[in-house]
Amino acid sequence: MSLAPARFSACPACDAAPAAEALAARAPAPGARLLVSVPGVHCAGCISKIEQDLTRMDGVNSARLNLTLKRLSVDAKAGIAAQDVIARLDRLGYEAHEMDAGTISMTETEKQGRDLLMRVGVSGFAMMNIMLLSVAVWAGAEGPTRDLFHLISALIAIPTVAFAGQPFFRNAWRALRAGRMDMDGPISFAIILTLFISLYESLLSGAHAYFEAVVMLIFFLLVGRYLDFRARAVARSAAQELAALEVPRAIRLEEGRESTVDVTDLTVGDVVLVRPGGRVPVDGEVVAGQSEIDRSLLTGETLPVFSAPGHKVSAGEVNLTGPLQVRVAAAGKDSSLHRMADLVANAESARTRYTTIAERAAAAYAPTIPILSLAAFLVWYWISGGDLRLALNIAVASLIITCPCALGLAVPAVVTSASGKLFRKGLLIKDGTALERLAEVDTVIFDKTGTLTMGTPAPTNLDQHQGEASRVALALSEASSHPLAAALARALRDRGVEPAPVEGITEQAGYGVDGIWQGKRARLGRAPWVGAEARAVTAAYLAIGEETYAFTFADQLRPGAAEVVQALQAQGKAVRLISGDVPAAVRDLATRLGIADWQAEALPQEKAQAIADLHAQGHKVLMVGDGLNDTVALSAAHVSISPASALDAARAASDMVLLGRELSPVADAVRMSKTALQRIRENLWQSGIYNVIFVPIALFGFATPLWAAFVMSISSISVTLNALRLK
Repeated sequence: MSLAPARFSACPACDAAPAAEALAARAPAPGARLLVSVPGVHCAGCISKIEQDLTRMDGVNSARLNLTLKRLSVDAKAGIAAQDVIARLDRLGYEAHEMDAGTISMTETEKQGRDLLMRVGVSGFAMMNIMLLSVAVWAGAEGPTRDLFHLISALIAIPTVAFAGQPFFRNAWRALRAGRMDMDGPISFAIILTLFISLYESLLSGAHAYFEAVVMLIFFLLVGRYLDFRARAVARSAAQELAALEVPRAIRLEEGRESTVDVTDLTVGDVVLVRPGGRVPVDGEVVAGQSEIDRSLLTGETLPVFSAPGHKVSAGEVNLTGPLQVRVAAAGKDSSLHRMADLVANAESARTRYTTIAERAAAAYAPTIPILSLAAFLVWYWISGGDLRLALNIAVASLIITCPCALGLAVPAVVTSASGKLFRKGLLIKDGTALERLAEVDTVIFDKTGTLTMGTPAPTNLDQHQGEASRVALALSEASSHPLAAALARALRDRGVEPAPVEGITEQAGYGVDGIWQGKRARLGRAPWVGAEARAVTAAYLAIGEETYAFTFADQLRPGAAEVVQALQAQGKAVRLISGDVPAAVRDLATRLGIADWQAEALPQEKAQAIADLHAQGHKVLMVGDGLNDTVALSAAHVSISPASALDAARAASDMVLLGRELSPVADAVRMSKTALQRIRENLWQSGIYNVIFVPIALFGFATPLWAAFVMSISSISVTLNALRLK
């Protein structure tokens, strides 16, 4: 059905067009696992509601919903297809789309998070137990009692260090093999030497051992490492998400027979069937059938495209109304969707080369630490006339005091504090370097549909259509899943309108819906089809006999859109609007929001190229977008934000996610990023001042390893407290 001229697409995140979000039907193998993305879930109640309902569905063995990934895994019997699950979810009020289970697996990042958390727990538990033993020694235990407590501490500390210190040891070894020194090098040396000198002192019945210091050092460092990890771990590969959206199978037509085959088995010239509600699996040309194509995921266009024999279609587009037969021009890795995934992967890899201020400081600072420690050992060994114990103690104390623990916490502590504040404002930070990058931004680029607007059409002139016209329009619109029809039906129902008793309602694919009312033909759809004069705005046209009516529509402005544009401009940022929508719609929105610089009908590659051109001119760009057509631009930008209603791939490509409908947190984040960067720099200066004061104390032999570990801990705590000022 077509209810508007030219093009229109429902927002992929809204519930106005559930059929546009369903993927092509495919029957899974017996015992297959179906993977479905459900972006609308947000709480434990959603989990319970969905899992309980699906387990009551015939043919479903079990269903498990991951709230973090918003991903539903369904263990289904033969005969249950993904579209059956999607239809069930639609009845529950959740939009969903299928993902290829073969492309999604547990990532190494998830394993790393559990591994780090386990090591934090082990080191913390061991530290507390060793502290209990140390209290007895500090209280005055002498002789064999003291030695026994030291040896018990060693039995706890040695396996703890061997297990919990592995992240530092592995990184340090890799860096040394590559001929460089990073923060983990001095950390590893400090841990190993402190453990060695403590064991040496214990075996020689020395008065001091520093097992609690070495385990405390590992614990604090692991906490910092885990904070940093959590700031980064939510980010997933957008390229992987795009690959998972590719239709894994297609219906191939051979001499009039249908057969389901893998998309990778298709060759140029094959003909595939795309049913209504199905996603187009290939790039190709329509050879039979008429329908409308939702291109919003690829181009951001707000009007469906009428499709008939001779028209081109691309992988990832959604067939809305009628069945289509498409001759394959490109499939699999040669399709437009796959090429977009490649562009996103390249953009992501370029952005990950960004280094934080702390990393740059560590690169300059870390190599000097072992040199200072070695120099202290050699000098004191010579001064003391060969006293190995004294020289080792001073060298270890110097190494611990100069250990870049505070440097390692400087950024994660600030990011964690700022993340908490912005989360309460409605913005989730996914990437640990995002705030630093956001503070450097001077240009902000917005997408239109689904970003500055809600992406959902709303009738604007219902007051002009009263009585029978509204009742007939409701009866016809409820017979279609077209975005404008669904929006019209919902608005009329909200006004209390009851449908007229229209008979013989049928849908003409690509044109509209017709029926008979009181002996007159009634049609709702495309202007030429119903015999009405087309307007220059988005509209659905109704004809009852010779009378015609036009129901006009406009996209709803997202709450806070005007305010965020004004706030960013007040902060001195250049604001641009780049959209795949038609010029009239883009110009109208730019005028409403006061954006002078705008561009319409931009393809995904053109959005990314505009950002690349700005970067080449020395600008730093913040991209705010929500669609599949924005993923390349989101990945290529210096920093990026997407709404929670965005497609999974767009959210995965973004550094930050808006959790609510409001856009105002974008301006808050830009403003707070400046403060956060200031706190990071304060922490780095604080770490540097700490070293200037205490390193000479250690080098001159006035600090034991235990005292050094205590001072190092105080430095780390002070860095954390400074970060908490953001709250």
